[in-house]
Amino acid sequence: SSQTLEAFGRYFTNIQREVLKGRRWMELSLEEQRVYVMRLLDALEVTDRDKRLKVARAILYLAQGVFDECDTEADVLYWSRHNVFLLYDMGIFTALLELLSMEIDNNQACSSAVRKPAISLADSTELRVLLSIMYLMVETIRVETEGDSPERKAAREAFKTELGSPLYNGEPFALLLFTMVTKFCSMNAPHFPMKKVLLLLWKTILFTLGGFEELQEMKVRMREQLNLSPLPEDSIKVVRQMRAASPPASAMELIEQQQQQKRGRRSRRPLVKQDSLDTYNERDPFKNDDARDEEDDPEDVDSGIEGEVDPLDRDVIIQPPPPPPLRPPTERVSFPRGLPWAPKVREKDIEHFLETSRNKFIGFTLGNDIDTLVGLPRPIHESVKTLKQHKYVSIAEVQIKREEECQSESPLLIGQGEEEVEETPAEILYLGMLPSLSQYVIALLKLLLAAAPTSKAKTDSINILADVLPEEMPITVLQSMKLGIDVNRHKEIIVKAISALLLLLLKHFKLNHIYQFEYVAQHLVFANCIPLILKFFNQNIMSYISAKNSICALDFPHCVVHEMPELTAESLEAGDSNQFCWRNLFSCINLLRILNKITKWKHSRTMMLVVFKSAPILKRALKVKQAMMQLYVLKLLKIQTKYLGRQWRKSNMKTMSAIYQKVRHRLNDDWAYGNDIDARPWDFQAEECALRECIEKFNTRRYDKNQNSDFTPVDNCLQSVLGQRVDLPEDFHYSYEMWLEREVFSQPIQWEGLLQAQ
Repeated sequence: SSQTLEAFGRYFTNIQREVLKGRRWMELSLEEQRVYVMRLLDALEVTDRDKRLKVARAILYLAQGVFDECDTEADVLYWSRHNVFLLYDMGIFTALLELLSMEIDNNQACSSAVRKPAISLADSTELRVLLSIMYLMVETIRVETEGDSPERKAAREAFKTELGSPLYNGEPFALLLFTMVTKFCSMNAPHFPMKKVLLLLWKTILFTLGGFEELQEMKVRMREQLNLSPLPEDSIKVVRQMRAASPPASAMELIEQQQQQKRGRRSRRPLVKQDSLDTYNERDPFKNDDARDEEDDPEDVDSGIEGEVDPLDRDVIIQPPPPPPLRPPTERVSFPRGLPWAPKVREKDIEHFLETSRNKFIGFTLGNDIDTLVGLPRPIHESVKTLKQHKYVSIAEVQIKREEECQSESPLLIGQGEEEVEETPAEILYLGMLPSLSQYVIALLKLLLAAAPTSKAKTDSINILADVLPEEMPITVLQSMKLGIDVNRHKEIIVKAISALLLLLLKHFKLNHIYQFEYVAQHLVFANCIPLILKFFNQNIMSYISAKNSICALDFPHCVVHEMPELTAESLEAGDSNQFCWRNLFSCINLLRILNKITKWKHSRTMMLVVFKSAPILKRALKVKQAMMQLYVLKLLKIQTKYLGRQWRKSNMKTMSAIYQKVRHRLNDDWAYGNDIDARPWDFQAEECALRECIEKFNTRRYDKNQNSDFTPVDNCLQSVLGQRVDLPEDFHYSYEMWLEREVFSQPIQWEGLLQAQ
């Protein structure tokens, strides 16, 4: 509330007067600011918790940009950035990390929180202050700006290396946050502020491992190192240039259209469905300009299928702004000819094609030979030539082949770690996560389930609202409305952080090594991630995308610079001016991409999509007219169309056309017809088991260094065994004769039994 913010500002103004003696922070020289930060750093080491909390809040005030002295939002952001780099340079982050570790291990606070019937904001004050400062430092230093000096760039690289290296208690900083997540989900520390922990964890992974653009650059470099052909296109650029398609009509829309036609009242409303999601006011590429086509197919006219609004969505549709004036014909937008993606072919597909052709025309096969074309007709030669032109070898295929070679060359040296592994940030993180990976995955999915809007409130579920509920529950309508908005926004942020975190981990581990990715993906599948994501999308997705769970007047730094307007029930109900919540759209796209990652090329998981009836759920998600989201929905529909039957494909031709136009083509992929189902139900369990066996062999060979395996070689050479130097303790020399008498001479040896045992 505004009173809380005013009290917050007055508190830090008092600190300013006491410590700085009335001088403004902006008036101090850099050396004087360093002296002040050093005093704060010394004061953090006191034993009194209340004094430590005051000092931590003073540091938080600096990290937030000394807003009491600023007149504009730009000033707050400038001084926040200046102060964060100063705090990092003075070693504040390391001190905060020690305090955070103390708070995590504070058994008294944990036990008192477990016994409380209701946990509120007051139970996590210290943790929230520490995590807020650390989040501001990570996020501010992570983002690079044009005016950054060389010193700041060097500080960014140093901080990135520190966070990704096992410098903090022998493990990366992210593992400490993962420990907080698992501790919270196991109900041992229900007072942990999960939203702040997850946000800091996401930004830490994003900073240390890199975002999607850095991933693309790493992928290009790795393909060059492996002597693979360059990528056919930049996927990020292709997706950004895509245009959204008109969503297919629902059955309700078709029924309403028919009823209106019978009554003789055709709707003349403009397209109001999701035009506000378009970046440009361009025409729909899936519609024909030719009037004859519209007359030939009356079901595709604008006023019918596309103009009608689903009754479920009537309350969330917002009328678009008035259309711009008509442009002259010369300014019409021209769309590029052809498909957005270059087709790809796997070597396995070429082998399968040649095997079928040889069986048909010659009567025998040549195994994995893709070069010998003797005896095959000319059209087959042309087909193979075309397939080889679009052959694409992925990094994952090279890694799998190398792993098979390592396993076959040294089956008796499993676990010896003879391979030299590059210590990348992703490798260090995976090594740290490996012992407790299943716990981390289950904890994240538990939090995702608790934050999903489709989840019902249960008494036995985890309480993710510990850091949003006040000590005193609201008593007025205005307070109740504000708390309701806070709770919904809180859940949305948790979903956003978890979805982005999981997607980043999957993409980075897949690039680092395919079996690391498969290990995380298999844990996600076993923890019921597929039905969880489908349950998330089994809602009125348009309502979720257009939710208005934010109060612009309370956004930082707006709230501390401008005068606080009076909040009323009407203003809270009206929400902000944005027609769509990009936070929720971001979360939906991330979850769709995770679902794509864990089901791609896996027939057993694709069948899970079919069994859980995902097609109607995904088809409803196409109502969101945003190109990237539609692309990943269409990908998920494409991989299961062959299993949905001919009738489904026949009645969803608009969706099939959209798949053809937007999704990459895999030559020889029979997705649109399903004539040859290449996986049988009884093979699905074997597929997962075989994959799990490969993953276990990989983890054992590379990471299990101290195992007592039956395959560990034994040195049977008498000379080498006796020639080994053994360091004995000093006291052993004094009692050597007694040891010989007790352990050797006085112990009868059963030679016959020993020989029988051999």
